[in-house]
Amino acid sequence: MSAPATEDGIRRLRMPLSREDARSLRAGDMVLLDGEIVITAGLPTCQRLVECAEGRRELPRPLDGTGLFHLGSYSREAPDGGFEVLYMNPTTSTRFNALMPGLIRHFRLSAVGGKGGLDAACAEAMREVGCVYLSFVGGGAPLLSDAIREVVSVHWNDLVSHYRLVTLRVEGLGPLTVGIDAQGNSLYADLSQAAADRMPAIMAELARARAAAEGAP
Repeated sequence: MSAPATEDGIRRLRMPLSREDARSLRAGDMVLLDGEIVITAGLPTCQRLVECAEGRRELPRPLDGTGLFHLGSYSREAPDGGFEVLYMNPTTSTRFNALMPGLIRHFRLSAVGGKGGLDAACAEAMREVGCVYLSFVGGGAPLLSDAIREVVSVHWNDLVSHYRLVTLRVEGLGPLTVGIDAQGNSLYADLSQAAADRMPAIMAELARARAAAEGAP
């Protein structure tokens, strides 16, 4: 159940994100997250999830309807035999472009995220199932790590720590920006198009400047 937006317009949402909340968000909205999130920075980890979706590997924890975030973490064994996560920080989501449409559709993910956005094929899969992409601040490890309240589970410990599939309970994670909404609107695509639209004028101005320089005595 989501809370009303704060005075600065930031919405506080409970994870796993309900489909209703996911569809209510718009590109550019700001959110804070409470609840459980699943994270990994590993391409091999997502490849294992594909194998799970295809029935070739056992899924270590349920993912249906959850959020999967491209966040790296450093975990170590705690004195009580469990794990503690010392920090988490986003990795570039475009590394996962080829795998995410299938994962989004198969597990009907309600939220994905990281930094740098995802491509049009991913945005289409998100639109189909009602999923949003949340943009994390790059280099924001202290801010993001401060939201960790509990390490719920750590799976695939044969991988290096930031590649493991980690479930965390967080409180006030963010603020995060809705980079791609469940209607398929993408801030990344808009910025890319705006840059492409400006390119001819920029190139023309550079050509004029070059011609003027070459013609100067």
